[in-house]
This record gives sequence, C-alpha cells and structure tokens, in this order.
Amino acid sequence: MTALTPPTLMPTYARQPVAFVRGEGVWLYDTDGKRYLDTTAGIAVCGLGHAHAGVAKAIAEQASTLVHTSNLFQVPLQQQLADKLCAVSGMNSAFFGNSGAEANEAAIKLARLYGHKKGITLPTIIVMENSFHGRTMATLTATGNAKVQEGFGPLVQGFERVPFDDIAAIEAVAARNPNIVAILVEPIQGESGVRMAKNGFGYLKALRDICDQHDWLLMLDEIQTGNGRTGRYFAYQHAGILPDVLTTAKGLGNGFPIGATLVAGKATELFSPGKHGTTYGGTPLGCAAALATMDGLLAGAVDNAAIMGQRIRDGFIRELGDLGVTVEGAGLMLGVVLPKPCTELVAIARDAGVLLIVSAENRIRLLPPLVITAAEADELVTRISAMVREFLAPAAATNEASA
Repeated sequence: MTALTPPTLMPTYARQPVAFVRGEGVWLYDTDGKRYLDTTAGIAVCGLGHAHAGVAKAIAEQASTLVHTSNLFQVPLQQQLADKLCAVSGMNSAFFGNSGAEANEAAIKLARLYGHKKGITLPTIIVMENSFHGRTMATLTATGNAKVQEGFGPLVQGFERVPFDDIAAIEAVAARNPNIVAILVEPIQGESGVRMAKNGFGYLKALRDICDQHDWLLMLDEIQTGNGRTGRYFAYQHAGILPDVLTTAKGLGNGFPIGATLVAGKATELFSPGKHGTTYGGTPLGCAAALATMDGLLAGAVDNAAIMGQRIRDGFIRELGDLGVTVEGAGLMLGVVLPKPCTELVAIARDAGVLLIVSAENRIRLLPPLVITAAEADELVTRISAMVREFLAPAAATNEASA
C-alpha cells in the first residue's frame, strides 16, 4: 500500500499506508489478510465492534424495505428512536442529523434562539480551550484548536473561551459579559488526548450549578463520550445531573452516519417549524441502524465498557506505572499519558498489528469497541505495554545512569 492520497481525492487526510477490507469485533483485516487489534473503533464509532450481526441485519432489512422519504412526512422509526433516546437519557425530545458537527450546529442555534428570546442581540456561548466540536464554521469556532482554525477566518462571533476545568474563569466571564447564554463542553475532552477534570464528573455538577445560577443553557457535547463509551449511556449520568442540550453521534449508529441533538428543560420549546431542518437526518435506514445499535449497547455493552475499562486501566498502571505512565478517562475512553512525545508509536504499533491513535504528542488515546472481552483487553495491555516499555527504554536507561 502507498501512503499517497490518490489524485482524485482531495488531500485532506494524512492517510496511513494500510487499507482494511473486513472486520470482526475488535479485529480488522487489511488487503493482504493481516489482522490488527483495533483500539480506535473508527474513532469511538463502532462501539459494538466491526460487522455486528444485529446492526448488519437491521440495515439490510431496512434497505430492502425503505431507505428515505423526507421529513415532510411522518417517519415512524424516527419516533421510535427519539422515544428510546429520551428514555435512556431523561431528555424531552430529539432532532436527528447526520453527524456530530451537525448536532453541535443545532445546539449553537438553540443557544442563539434562547438568547434572542431574552432580548440579547449577541448571544454568546462559553467554550473551552483544547476542545473539539466539529469542522463547520460555527463548530470550528467553538473548537479550541488554533491549528484547525488556521486559514478559515473570519470566524463566527458569539464565543468566549476559557480553560477547561476552571470554574473561576467562567465566573470571571459571567461578571464582565452580560451576553452569555450557554456553556458548551465535552464531559471528557477527546481529541486533545482524553483529558478529564481534576474532580472527575464533579466538574459537570459545578457547571450545572453555574448555569442554573445565571439562567444559561448547559450544553453537553457527548459526541465521543456518549453511547456507553464511559461506562454509562451518557457521561453526565455519572454526575447525577441533566443538561439542557445534549449532542451525540459517533457510536449511535455503529458506523452508520447519524447524529442527534436532544433538549430538556428551558431548551425544550425553542425550535419550531422552519427554525431548523435537514434532508437526510433521521431517515428510516439511519434510524433502523441506530435502534439496533442501542439494543446491542443496552444488552450489556455499556456495562462491559465500565468493567473492561477498569481492567485496562489497572493493567497499564501495573505494567507501566514505574516508568511514569499515567491513565486518564473513564470506561473505554482512556488516555495513556507517556512522559515524552510518542507519535512514532502509531507506525510501530501498526507494523506489529495494533491500531493506535496518539493525541497531544504524548497521549495514546484508547477507544476500543465496547464489546472487547477480558482476554482481548489483557492482550491489548500486554502488547501495547511491551511497545511502550521498549520505546521508553533509552530514556529510562539515561535517567538511571544520571541518578
């Protein structure tokens, strides 16, 4: 395989020199038949693993029955999916799009509507440093990464950025800016390497209190943390709170593109006919895929994420703790933090048959399928630990020599 992008594809990705032709559970197989342990799950998408029988059956049956009508008509499967998501989340109603970025766009529009209904001409949303919310113009602006914003100015007005996990900074913004209408935050920051607040999910409780105090919307981006990834169906359920706006996608369709924006409380009545829409959002095919995915997740995969996540975390601390390696995150959304940059590990691991993501230079971002078994979890720890120990060996030897 070549790493070069074919000339008929826009060069928007630095593609790795491998292509996959089939998968099974936590395993992928390339064009040469080589097997890889997949710790990425399509970047937190395939929670039920690759080629899940229940999802495949639902997609095949629905594709042979009805793929698309439009939102000009009733879509019974869409209503079933909304009912199921609201039941598991405690939210009141849902809007369906095709991606996480679209879900977050809808959330931003809800915040704007909320502000205008209060007479605020420039409704402003507090967002976090090192966040990621998408690549549309509004979600790109909300994203706390200058690199992905470069070249796309002027950006969208109406955002104030503060450090993640800094309640005092939010209070300072509240004191000087009367236009704040909402906070948009990831319960655990994903793209920046799996970063969790110091007091864990207590951070979300503090944000809920601040939003209640100032009459703001609490908007949680659970594109990556949702659908069982952290060991609860949604991460905010660890904190015992309810957001006003909740966005989710990625793991909702186990690889089929679908996203959702859910509302509760004072956000419930903001959208009305004509205020938002989509051509493809919530098709019968997409909803069939999502319903089958939710069935699989709720049948044990979410609980398994909590159990296997702790097993993997304990394994890395046992195997690599003496080298200064730490682990952040929850469930099967884990960041293995190394004491030095480790981007080289992606290619090293791939050659050894393990797929890795490295974020923020020194963080291995683990997002394996939620159906991973104990034996596979142990294999993941053993194989990655051996690679990390060998990778860190020169530095460890240097430190010992200078001690």
